[in-house]
Amino acid sequence: MKRLNWQVLLGLGLIVLSAVVYFIHYVIFRDAHHIFIYMIGDIAFVFIEVLLVTLIIHQVLSMREKRAILEKLNMVIGSFFSEVGTRLLKTFSSLDPDSDRIRQDLTVATDWPQERFSDVSKRLKDYEYKLEPAKDDLEDLQSFLIGKRDFLLRLLENPNLLEHESFTDLLWAVFHLTDELACRVDVRRLPESDYEHLTGDMQRAYAFLVSEWLAYMKHLRDNYPYLFSLSMRTNPFDPTASVVVE
Repeated sequence: MKRLNWQVLLGLGLIVLSAVVYFIHYVIFRDAHHIFIYMIGDIAFVFIEVLLVTLIIHQVLSMREKRAILEKLNMVIGSFFSEVGTRLLKTFSSLDPDSDRIRQDLTVATDWPQERFSDVSKRLKDYEYKLEPAKDDLEDLQSFLIGKRDFLLRLLENPNLLEHESFTDLLWAVFHLTDELACRVDVRRLPESDYEHLTGDMQRAYAFLVSEWLAYMKHLRDNYPYLFSLSMRTNPFDPTASVVVE
């Protein structure tokens, strides 16, 4: 309220000063016609100035700022897949009995056109992600995710994540799965209903992971071919992938 009062007083003060200057101009030159010609012209230009500054220039600056934030965020996404995401995808795809249905779509090539990425993304949204984990798989996954819990927490603290809603959803899904597994003392001795619950959490994370991984591969393909090359040589969906360059 105090800030608003200060702004109102400042506005009124500026209007009074403007009126005083116009009055001085009239006293000196005695030409009201000249004053009103320029006043109306200046008022008319205000609308164009608002258009240029507020709508066009501000929009351009906002887009540049957003691109810079997203570029930094892509570095965060890269570190996520290096530390957690690729390992999770490899684990989940090995537990997916129907992974062959999407494996070819996720073997990204350097010559893919933009339309191919869009088509694959649409098909993946219709894919029914089903996992069939064994008790040993849950135990290994529990150990891995608990070990990465601090890393996931640091990622969630990044304020730039607000600019990337889908990746934020992915992090929450993975972090929720981590919490669920961390709360189980012995994942080998759980009722069948609890295994189904954990499997559902894994499937949710799996769906987000696949979608974000494809988007990140597109970003690397378009901007960082050397990083894209390494990602394809460690592709979690390609059983023949080898990091060794032959």
